[in-house]
Amino acid sequence: MTDSASLLFGEIQKGNYRSLARGISYIENGVTDFFTELKDRPPFPGAVIGVTGPPGAGKSTLVDALIGQFVKDRKKIAVLCVDPSSSFHSGALLGDRIRMSEWYNHPDVFIRSLSSRGSLGGLHPGILSITELLKAAGFDHILIETVGVGQNEIEIAALADVTLVVLVPEAGDEIQTMKAGLMEVADVFVVNKSDRPDADLFVRSLRLMLSPAMHRPGWETAVVKTVASQRQGLEELMKEIARRLAHGKEGRRNYRLLAERAYYLIRERRMKDVHMSELEEAIVRDCEKGVFNLYQFVAGWRK
Repeated sequence: MTDSASLLFGEIQKGNYRSLARGISYIENGVTDFFTELKDRPPFPGAVIGVTGPPGAGKSTLVDALIGQFVKDRKKIAVLCVDPSSSFHSGALLGDRIRMSEWYNHPDVFIRSLSSRGSLGGLHPGILSITELLKAAGFDHILIETVGVGQNEIEIAALADVTLVVLVPEAGDEIQTMKAGLMEVADVFVVNKSDRPDADLFVRSLRLMLSPAMHRPGWETAVVKTVASQRQGLEELMKEIARRLAHGKEGRRNYRLLAERAYYLIRERRMKDVHMSELEEAIVRDCEKGVFNLYQFVAGWRK
């Protein structure tokens, strides 16, 4: 598989979308993670922009609008839309590409839907390797839209250079339950559908909640109002994204995020030869012999 993966990786580096789609499928299905090829890749000059938030906030509409802004600036964009999984076949249910049909055949845009496959953080289990593969394909920026699953959506912060948390004016009660995680990871709060009543009141309340939560000297989490469906507020949002990218993540926070990425990859590689079916068969054999002790089983696994 190594030679085949190397040849495919070479095509991906040339910007071949068909090869890129196949490479992502390889990662999804556990065929290869392109580790050998990716470890020699130069640093990515662009940015990974995460878009997260509760269901119904208009994340897909906002991503669609952001694609338009980047394309207007002559940027090459990759988009990953992480959808909830079907409990029957683990495939994506929502199919965000339908909502972004304007860009489906655009030469500077690559869009891929992924199922979360039960991942609690709202991200696909192979998202890190897939993102690294996209970085190697010559895109200027990568947009990742995640499933809105509450406080666990903070997982996106370990992957994104800039994290946008999308909310709507009616989310006052919801933000109270989620704020512990969201306040830590959001670089920009996007109050979408801000043409609705009480939008200004919600923005003021959000800023009040942010004040005691943030402890970054000289740096505040931004709050931007948008109406993504009408393309309103996008210029201000783009300026805020650019400002965050120019500033970069704070040193200590950035090191922690890099450590989380490294931890994830190390864990995945060390667990690569452990399969659920194999564990189940071994447990069946032990149970048939007599009393089964889970901790003894784990301690003696493949000793």
